[in-house]
Amino acid sequence: MSTPVLQAEERITWWTVVRDAVRGTRHDYTSGPIGRAVVLLAIPMVLEMAMESVFAVCDVFFVSRLGPDATATVGLTESMMTLVYTVAIGLSIGVAAVVARRIGEKRPEAAAEAAVQGIALGLAVAAAVAALGVTLAPRLLVIMGASPAVKTLGTNYTRVMLTGSASVLLLFLINAIFRGAGDAAIAMRVLWLANAINILLGPCLIFGLGPFPRMGVAGAAVATTIGRSTGVLYQLYRLSRGDATLTLRRSHLVLRPQVMAHLVELSSSGTFQVLVGTASYIGLIRILSTFGSKAVAGYTIAIRLVVFWILPSWGLSNAAATLVGQSLGARDPQRAERAVWIAAGYDMAVMGVVGLIFIFLAGPIVGLFTHDAEAAAIGAQALRTMSYGFVFYALGMVVTQSFNGAGDTWTPTWINLFCFWLFEIPLAYVLAHVLNFGPMGVFLAILFGYSALALVATLFFRRGRWKQRTV
Repeated sequence: MSTPVLQAEERITWWTVVRDAVRGTRHDYTSGPIGRAVVLLAIPMVLEMAMESVFAVCDVFFVSRLGPDATATVGLTESMMTLVYTVAIGLSIGVAAVVARRIGEKRPEAAAEAAVQGIALGLAVAAAVAALGVTLAPRLLVIMGASPAVKTLGTNYTRVMLTGSASVLLLFLINAIFRGAGDAAIAMRVLWLANAINILLGPCLIFGLGPFPRMGVAGAAVATTIGRSTGVLYQLYRLSRGDATLTLRRSHLVLRPQVMAHLVELSSSGTFQVLVGTASYIGLIRILSTFGSKAVAGYTIAIRLVVFWILPSWGLSNAAATLVGQSLGARDPQRAERAVWIAAGYDMAVMGVVGLIFIFLAGPIVGLFTHDAEAAAIGAQALRTMSYGFVFYALGMVVTQSFNGAGDTWTPTWINLFCFWLFEIPLAYVLAHVLNFGPMGVFLAILFGYSALALVATLFFRRGRWKQRTV
């Protein structure tokens, strides 16, 4: 039986870990208690992504006040930016895996070298995207289906967003470098700074508050680019200051084609992996759209709620990936495997609780976002059905990211391809149209598809081939 004194010590220990996680206290993740290491990494990663979601909601909230054409401009441009995000995340997977491995090997100079090559790759991609954005913004909007009014209103917004894509790529990449090195708290502060500027500056430039010019929807793009660029400047400052785990010096600023080619190899499969997952949503929406706009509206509300509340999974998944990379670098594959199961256990517990809340309160929760009875009913059905698989989603996300942390980016890519494109989408069509389940067939396919991914990924993970992956 624990005494009050022991209970107090346990509370102090827990809050000490939380405090250290937020402060970013230096820690060797290749030794010591694994549970503490998972929490130290996961807390700032969860908070980092929470701020990103808050910004996304605020941005749409302000722009929507300008009318449907302005909102459509943001939606169409975001569809184009999805490709930039996909490349950024793909590059981040490769760079983070290499940095984590080198830190685990106690080779910070090699980690810094890899970081520089990754940043150079990001700048090259950003230059290409910016060139397209400056010259082709109006045409790209038309290709995406913009009306003449949206084209006229949104050209400047799209041009600024695409031209400023360097800030997106560098923000993703350098934060992945910090996470791979174990400096998750720095990555958290970067995104909080960038998005706080976004949130404060956005309405000022959109509506012309105080001394700021009224720029309309283009003001949202300018605020976003300024916020993200400020975040990048802070990232570079922290990389060069010398107090982080990884420090960049002038001697590192040399292009090394061999290292760059290795990063391209890792990142290309990582990019394809993300693209497979992202593109599968297009297939599901296409099937769902045959049942009318209210079915799509209900699903959109449900999936946004799922994505918002699944943030703990991303934080814990990234924590597991960092621990796997650093543990393999330290030649301790058993520690890497234990870290994954501990992170998965935490994640499944958290997402299990969220899933139960959604199952029992799906109707009232969806009702907060729409007053249309039919859309609300479909949205509640979608949210409730998908929530039954939250425990599996948590397991699948942790295990998949752990493959990436080990540098084994092809295994989760093939798993995604099989589970989403060869299983989930055909199943959605069969259930929805052949067996006449309607929209419910799509929601069941999502549940079965992600559950299958978790089981298949776990099976491959237990085989242990990722432990022999060299990076």
